[in-house]
Amino acid sequence: MPSYIVTLKNDATDEQIAEAKQRAKDQGGQIGHEYTLIKGFQVILPEGTVSTLESIEHVEAVELDQEAQHPLSLADLVKHGRPPLSADALLASARFTLSLLPIRLAHRIQALRNLPYIVVSNPNVSRIYNNYQHSLSTLLPWQGGTISNLDDEIHFTEVLAELVQTHTDTIPVLARGFLECRKYISPAEVTRFLDEHLRARIGTRLIAEHHIALHFSSTPYLDRAKAAAAASNPDTVPDPPPPPPPASYIGVIDTALRPASLVDSCGNFVADICELSYGVRPRWVVDGEPDTTFAFVPSHLEYILTELLKNAFRATVENGMSREPVVITVAPEPPEVKPAPSSSSSSPSPSSKHTEGQKDESRGRDAPIAPLDDNAPGVTIRIRDRGGGISSDVLPNIWSYSFTTFNNDSDDALPGSGSWGGGGGGADDALSVISAASNGASSIAGLGYGLPLSRAYAEYFGGGIAVQSLHGWGTDVYLRLKGVGRIE
Repeated sequence: MPSYIVTLKNDATDEQIAEAKQRAKDQGGQIGHEYTLIKGFQVILPEGTVSTLESIEHVEAVELDQEAQHPLSLADLVKHGRPPLSADALLASARFTLSLLPIRLAHRIQALRNLPYIVVSNPNVSRIYNNYQHSLSTLLPWQGGTISNLDDEIHFTEVLAELVQTHTDTIPVLARGFLECRKYISPAEVTRFLDEHLRARIGTRLIAEHHIALHFSSTPYLDRAKAAAAASNPDTVPDPPPPPPPASYIGVIDTALRPASLVDSCGNFVADICELSYGVRPRWVVDGEPDTTFAFVPSHLEYILTELLKNAFRATVENGMSREPVVITVAPEPPEVKPAPSSSSSSPSPSSKHTEGQKDESRGRDAPIAPLDDNAPGVTIRIRDRGGGISSDVLPNIWSYSFTTFNNDSDDALPGSGSWGGGGGGADDALSVISAASNGASSIAGLGYGLPLSRAYAEYFGGGIAVQSLHGWGTDVYLRLKGVGRIE
């Protein structure tokens, strides 16, 4: 039987809500969730009976449940044009952002509700649940109207900034909650939930941060900043406006991202931590085609490279091979050759897609930036180390968030210590490390969570991570990223 969301009018009384529920039950319906942010409830109804509820005077709407969320692509994020955006383009971006976020937040709330009650009751998990409810409550009032002027857009951008700040520590706090609930939820359930939750969080955060970035690089914002500076008291020194983003940026996307530069930046950061922890500073070499550029989200690539280099540097030092440099090879992919229209078509491979789901070929055809299609060349980055490789007892577990094979009686590393895939790093398993992240922990050890999180970032727009290990020698990690394509 189909499931429906019944929304009552704002002035509906408790008695009228109860009456609507009773009418639903009289039609053979089963009441599901009862909402607190809105006056409404979920109900499963037999086929052909929904019209009875729609005819109730104080019912505002009856909608089919399980609304599908729009699959986000990099093409969606750049379709409003290059900064500085005009007022019309900025408002269009705000409306597009508003169309995407509420359903994503609602799905996260539903996923948390589906956890065992004793897990949701945990203070840390409950805190995240309440954060999502709060964020959804700040967006719902906007759905009743529209973002029609620049004042609306400014207020909406402030709401987005609060949303981003509210969910900064979502993953570490959830990890702490799952640690405290180990007895009540299996490692497989934890991995499955965190995989889904992290991917959803990547999209939600990216959507919000992208519009915020477009806002601060838009023509209306820059004009207001100039006017404010001109109207300031001549006896005081006005605050300088924030510097404009580089010309290659469209919101949070760098259309001329050079992976080799990020490798060096992340390498210096990780080498500093390694030197502090071990007294040894690993070396690295970038080869292949280091001048390669493509369009991607720098913050995503920065996170992935930092985690992968932490693993490689740590393994290299602990294996006593610090004299051997870690070799990072940057290899651009040639554009894919599309079959002729007359030839028989076949389904594209998963690696050729750069959306959350199936791409709608009709989207963005009239957008000012083109082309944005599956012909976009990507980049493969190989990270090769001499860190001893990954032992056979560790290798099957490297994708698990809750990987824990530690020995409480020893401070030594996990089985296969000194190997690249050491996993939990002593008595700290992956969840422990994630939960410590919100407390500012920064260590070269305990890096078992880096692979599953990095894989989620890599796969979000159609890339991926593959690991090849020669135990006793070293490890090769292949990071494939799908770009947007040429942006003109």
